[in-house]
Amino acid sequence: MGNIVAPVRAGYRSAMPAVRHISFAPHVAPDTRLLILGSLPGARSLAERQYYAHPTNQFWRLLGEVVDRPLAVLPYEDRLKTLREARIGLWDVIRSAERHTSSDALIRDAEAHDLAALIAGLPDLRMIAFNGGKAAAIGRKQLPPSGGMTIIDLPSSSAAHTIGFAAKLEKWLKLKTALET
Repeated sequence: MGNIVAPVRAGYRSAMPAVRHISFAPHVAPDTRLLILGSLPGARSLAERQYYAHPTNQFWRLLGEVVDRPLAVLPYEDRLKTLREARIGLWDVIRSAERHTSSDALIRDAEAHDLAALIAGLPDLRMIAFNGGKAAAIGRKQLPPSGGMTIIDLPSSSAAHTIGFAAKLEKWLKLKTALET
């Protein structure tokens, strides 16, 4: 039987204490052209030490369409290698935060990453894409003036964001412009 998570109501304190989660190191190379920023890895990703590890998260399917490779079926290390070859970097806007579950809505006491420092070391960067509203809300505050760089807010790849794969894909395909020579 699967885990059942009760909805959290205003004023209700969960019996499950919030746990402080720490994100991963950035997956970038000096020649990164496209940087995709999430909020904070979910419980499954943290447990497996892999970006977007939950099987219902559509990240690898969506990004696979962007790079024309079936990323979702590849072993994790091959996914990362494909991203490096395509000049795509991954990171999260939150360095650490407290959270009861994997829901971005339950993130509390967030400490942001220094995105400006990372971006300063990426001279070929053309586009920054935020994977979801929470990533955009926190990440945009951390960015230096764009200097002509494209910044895009994407619908979350999480299955909890229920607009449907086709609607998400339409927005995600805009990432291809950062990868064109």
